[in-house]
Amino acid sequence: MAFPPVDEQLTVLRRGVEEIIPEDDLADKLQASRETDTPLVVKLGCDPSRPDLHLGHTVVLRKLRQFQDFGHRAILIVGDFTGMIGDPSGRSKTRPQLTLEETREHGQTYYDQATRVLDAEKTEIRYNSAWLDEMTFSDVIELAAQQTVAQMLKRDDFKQRYEAGQPISVHEFLYPLAQAQDSVQIEADVELGGTDQRFNLLLARHLQEAEGQAPQVCMMLPLLEGTDGTDKMSKSLDNAIGITDAPEDMYGKTMSVPDALIYRYVELVTDLPTEQLPKIKQFAEANPRDAKAQLARRIVTMYHGEEAADAAEQHFERTVVQGDVPDEMPEVVPEPSEGDEVGLLNLMRHAGLTDSNSEGRRMIEQGAVAIDDEKVTDTGRFIDVPAEAPFVLRVGKRRFARIVPSENGQ
Repeated sequence: MAFPPVDEQLTVLRRGVEEIIPEDDLADKLQASRETDTPLVVKLGCDPSRPDLHLGHTVVLRKLRQFQDFGHRAILIVGDFTGMIGDPSGRSKTRPQLTLEETREHGQTYYDQATRVLDAEKTEIRYNSAWLDEMTFSDVIELAAQQTVAQMLKRDDFKQRYEAGQPISVHEFLYPLAQAQDSVQIEADVELGGTDQRFNLLLARHLQEAEGQAPQVCMMLPLLEGTDGTDKMSKSLDNAIGITDAPEDMYGKTMSVPDALIYRYVELVTDLPTEQLPKIKQFAEANPRDAKAQLARRIVTMYHGEEAADAAEQHFERTVVQGDVPDEMPEVVPEPSEGDEVGLLNLMRHAGLTDSNSEGRRMIEQGAVAIDDEKVTDTGRFIDVPAEAPFVLRVGKRRFARIVPSENGQ
């Protein structure tokens, strides 16, 4: 196939990238692929311990999709074997290990969600257990000989834990080596990753050179801040916009993003043409409310379509801007219990308004929970369902459920 001119590819591929090592090599590899009509092998490793994807994950997925669109090979490495070790990147303690079955199950979920961004027909999926599980103990010793302990301790998270006297298991040192071995196995030309993966990606270059391969180009992308505008996006921090979120939630969460991050979100997580970005930046600075609404519409459209975006926008205007209760909401019958009273935390979780009791407790403490427009302040509240239902239970500005008693009155 005919690959686009190198300058055209670089203009798109450099968008939103934090660091390219070495940048000149990327241009050389793209030129060589044009001259030989051979696609580059572009690798992205995925961590199967976190199968639920959010917009933060799509930053690097969208970069892989850009390589696909230019005709290059996109290989998604599911770390089913390395998942049993657990990626120590950014961790202050050893991560619990998963079983191979768990990593495979999570890996499939990751793939199913990732292909909402990637072109599924052009995405190759490889499980690294195919080669790592075949290594002998002698092979592992030979691999481990490629790095010294001093070199490993240069990695920020290892260094911080070591200096703080926190334990580091020996098997954690094997994770970056195993991840780097993936690049050797597929002879990667380019590897993508977040800035927290810098050490691992550079280590792969070292192992490839030791094997006589041309070292890969490492492209590091930023870690997207969540809706709180401070911490990186994470479901555990309750600041994430999931790519499988309902359209109304996706729209509403995007509208809660701080104004200062509007342009960053447009640049990193949308498909807006690169040449339009300067105008969007000016618009976001001059009119953040409308720019954010456009951003929310665009994100919902990308994952749910125009019709869903229209409905989500109308829902937001009605329930948040105007403060109305939506006409339609799920009706929920509380789970049967020995008595008539049901704990509010359990009720919110059962109704699908929160993912856990801890999230429910946090929402109550923030004043974000109401029963028929009356704010709830008691995290230990119990509700006499036969006496109080039906009523509207609201969590945050966008999550509603109508609680109704069961037919037998329990």
